Amino acid sequence: MQTPLQITIRGIPHSDALDLRIREKAGKLEEFHPRITSCRVTIEEINKHQQQGREFQVGIDVRVPGKEIVVNRAHDEDVYVALRDAFDAAKRQIDELPRP
Repeated sequence: MQTPLQITIRGIPHSDALDLRIREKAGKLEEFHPRITSCRVTIEEINKHQQQGREFQVGIDVRVPGKEIVVNRAHDEDVYVALRDAFDAAKRQIDELPRP
């Protein structure tokens, strides 16, 4: 990547485990498509209700030459599931890009 990975976490305490998982997923994306120029990941807790549990929103913005891929995924209860789903969706979109 030309620009270092940017990670933003809002509304939940910072976790080294979560940070490591994001870096691993971004690294795998870069292995899958080496022309990625930047990747921004945002994780936030939304709609926090005592009776309904927690909901997490994961946003990923990946740039490759000539294209920007934006993914947003929400999941109840598990931030890691939301993260996995978002990176899987980004990988599918990258896979659809024409190869040089």
